[in-house]
Amino acid sequence: MSIKKEFLTITLFLGILTSSFAGYNVGDKAMDFKLKNIDGKLVSMADMKDDKGYIIVFTCNHCPFSKAYEERIIALDKKYRPLGYPVIAINPNDPKQYEEDNFANMIKRAKEKGFTFPYLVDETQEVTRTYGATKTPHIYIVNKAKGNTIEYIGAIDDNSDDASAVKEKYVESAMTNIMNGQSANPNSTKAIGCGIKWKK
Repeated sequence: MSIKKEFLTITLFLGILTSSFAGYNVGDKAMDFKLKNIDGKLVSMADMKDDKGYIIVFTCNHCPFSKAYEERIIALDKKYRPLGYPVIAINPNDPKQYEEDNFANMIKRAKEKGFTFPYLVDETQEVTRTYGATKTPHIYIVNKAKGNTIEYIGAIDDNSDDASAVKEKYVESAMTNIMNGQSANPNSTKAIGCGIKWKK
């Protein structure tokens, strides 16, 4: 093989490898998953047969941004679960780096805060890598009616510090459009939060 052909082959391989970890874009079809919930049972989107879609939140226990958004995440579930779009929370972090994020503490946190939604652990981090989440919290709205199409990716709103000072409720605006059969607007924003703690 010539040097030029070998270079092109390596470049193509690296491109495929990189794209495989690049995560989803708006309009992509989301893969389902089967992850352990805090009650010990496995949960997947397919289990929720009567729902129209899902608000998937990659979040955790220790991150101050995640903590700041907990009440807002609970409020999203309260508002949209009856409309067929429940919240599904996924903890992507390596608990060896932050003990606060281990499974026992997930159970404890959910009970203390009164989580009304599944709180799943991504032990292998495969789901997190596939979705392309990089922060906690990081939101993906999935439309089941369109074959699990990703409709929105990003932040919950425009103020991670003060819920009372929020001016733009990104997820709620996106959901209003989706519920009216329209494309989400906005359909993507920059997720603000702690970086995900990847296994070493």
